[in-house]
Amino acid sequence: MNENQKGLLFDTLADQYRYNNLPTDLIHLNSEFTIFNLADLKQPMPFSLPVSRLNFFVFGFIKQARGIYTLDHHTFAFKPNTIYFTNPGHYRSFRHEEIQEAYLITFSETFLKESIHGNIFDEFPFLLTETVPAMTVTPEVFSQFERLYLQIHQEYTGQSPFRKKIIVSLFFALLLKYKEYFFMDYSPIYEGNRGSEIVVNFKKLLEKHYRDLARGAATEVFRLQDYADAQNLHPNYLSNVIKAKTGKTIGMWISEKSIAESRSLLQNTNLPVKDIAYRLGFTDTAHFSKFFKKQLGISPVEYRKTPRS
Repeated sequence: MNENQKGLLFDTLADQYRYNNLPTDLIHLNSEFTIFNLADLKQPMPFSLPVSRLNFFVFGFIKQARGIYTLDHHTFAFKPNTIYFTNPGHYRSFRHEEIQEAYLITFSETFLKESIHGNIFDEFPFLLTETVPAMTVTPEVFSQFERLYLQIHQEYTGQSPFRKKIIVSLFFALLLKYKEYFFMDYSPIYEGNRGSEIVVNFKKLLEKHYRDLARGAATEVFRLQDYADAQNLHPNYLSNVIKAKTGKTIGMWISEKSIAESRSLLQNTNLPVKDIAYRLGFTDTAHFSKFFKKQLGISPVEYRKTPRS
């Protein structure tokens, strides 16, 4: 958890809940994926969460609840049969007037790339969309999502030896269902703002570049100037926009992307550590290992040997 000017930046849901003195027994600590019913927090109403930034993705499935949430300068109401999605970096706050049943799913980029596939943002570009409005659907449509997230929750709280694989398969189906209903012909309503456009373009270029690095199609790691040149912007202006809109510097975005790709390559390929280091722009294995261990607390070799739960 880090401080910033307007709010707090939380890397995990557990961090956010600890800070706000909320129970964390419903979620698996240190997990890259969580799901639970907000009603099980058993908080007195109205229940609010202050302005903060979250460094993870969130789906909300509102079966029976009411309230509002803010996302940067947008305010959205949620009511029964509402589905909402947010991605990392935004200022957000929530106020719940009533919660009877509302399931929350949180997940990290690492979960997406390690568990589903490395090109996840190509198949589901809405994951990079700057602002997605809350969607209220018919009970019939909502029930299709409900069947999936309840199955996911059942596996999440169960003890099956195939639990992780079943969750991943069901979640992939949920992503497809979300894309089918909301993003087949999506035209972003809230992305006319020039700053938002710059952020989306930066995220897409960052994703494409690291995908190229990971498969050996690029050999030079982009620096600030390269990202600025791609949008015909001054580097200082690009830096200011990214920091203002996301709460993170370009350097932080690059470091996080480098770690995410490193973890994906270590988990999903047999490439030697030295080859992974070279592909991601590190001059030697020692430098890469030091960077990796500083971020995750274990070496790349130890990480590769650690079974994924």
